Amino acid sequence: MPYPSSFPPLPLPEVDLWTLLFERPSKPFPDTKPIFTDHATSRAHTYSSVRAAAASFGAGLKARWRWRKGDVLALYTPNSIDTAVVTLGALWAGGVVSPANPLYTVDELARQLRDCGARALVTQRRYLDTAREAARRVGMRERRIILVGDERDGTGRFRHYGSVRGTSYTGSYARTRVEPKTDLAFLVYSSGTTGLPKGVCLTHANMVANLLQFAAMDGRTFFPTGGLDGQGDRQLGILPLFHIYGLMCGILGSLYLGLELVVLERFDLETALRCIQDRGCTFAYVPPPIVLAFGKDPLVDKYDLSSLKMLHSGAAPLTRELTEAVWRRLGVPVKQGFGLSETGSVTHVQSWDEWAKYMGSVGKLVPNMEARLVGEDGKEVGDGESGELWLRGPNIFVGYYKQPERTAEAFAEGGWFRTGDVFRRDKWGNYYCVDRLKELIKYSESSLGGRWPCYD
Repeated sequence: MPYPSSFPPLPLPEVDLWTLLFERPSKPFPDTKPIFTDHATSRAHTYSSVRAAAASFGAGLKARWRWRKGDVLALYTPNSIDTAVVTLGALWAGGVVSPANPLYTVDELARQLRDCGARALVTQRRYLDTAREAARRVGMRERRIILVGDERDGTGRFRHYGSVRGTSYTGSYARTRVEPKTDLAFLVYSSGTTGLPKGVCLTHANMVANLLQFAAMDGRTFFPTGGLDGQGDRQLGILPLFHIYGLMCGILGSLYLGLELVVLERFDLETALRCIQDRGCTFAYVPPPIVLAFGKDPLVDKYDLSSLKMLHSGAAPLTRELTEAVWRRLGVPVKQGFGLSETGSVTHVQSWDEWAKYMGSVGKLVPNMEARLVGEDGKEVGDGESGELWLRGPNIFVGYYKQPERTAEAFAEGGWFRTGDVFRRDKWGNYYCVDRLKELIKYSESSLGGRWPCYD
């Protein structure tokens, strides 16, 4: 028998992401609430300024390039507070957003641009050489390369996204209406369990469901107002926003819950520690190597981290040793979660009050989902036994882009998605990752300096 979620089902509105984020009848924070803040420059976007700038950018796409529903906007940029604006602007115009790892080589970027059929590319000025060459190889015109961030192109050849906007003659352009269950919102690239990266097709309905699932779990923990300065909880923004983990927990989650995300362009431990100290960050979503740093690196002792209330670890299993090391050193709980690109991100979340009781668990299945644990013989296993995790729910992707054979391989009869990850479940509904058929976190020497966690 499939295991249902331990939580009651959520009502899932049949709306697109823009409607959910910006056209809801009420929200527990003001329009003037800062949502995205650049730690290095203190430049910020409020909830209302994101909405206005995104709509203006979307109108500019329609007016200047006749943007149509389903057109793909590719992103090739490190973390930037402008990522949210261009992402939501493309969705306003009915587009599909396809983020790429900013550490990609020309060959890797060109492969994704060609595969997803991108009509335009967003990058930053110092990434122009790679972006231009990749665009040239796939036949994209240079004028379709757009810049974000604080640096402009001194030659004037490449527009900043702020100049791709609605003007007096674009006022007649209206937001494109989409069909939530069939129209794509994101085309993210994952290798799945094997092979080269494949485009994961995520509809608006997939992402709306997962955002509400995420909010139902972690939205109970954080507050958009209150605290010493009245601005509520702040997230240390070190997750890569090009990855589904950062996209959901950073961009979409922050906008929906009204929580400020203090964005770091790249992870540097000392910069992150200073950010927590100076800006009063109260929580962070991180991979295990960063938990290791918080538990054992001597730099940690030089900073006041008393504002930090919680760390949430994902993207790979976390050992009990690391969890206990952070608790002994900082008195900060470390809880876990699990998810994949193919699931819109989050499928399991550990409650803040259960991090110590079920240490080592990734938590319980989020609402509106079902799970099966299947042994090598194809039969379901019982509590305490290990089996491949199969999942079903409204957040499960609709397939791999232009790869029907790979899509068919990923699903079992009845619409069950085969994750390729081996889990066991206890009698209280907590799930434990036992083994993986592939490694989800890789490391590469970044030209930005240091070792940067690269998520698949």
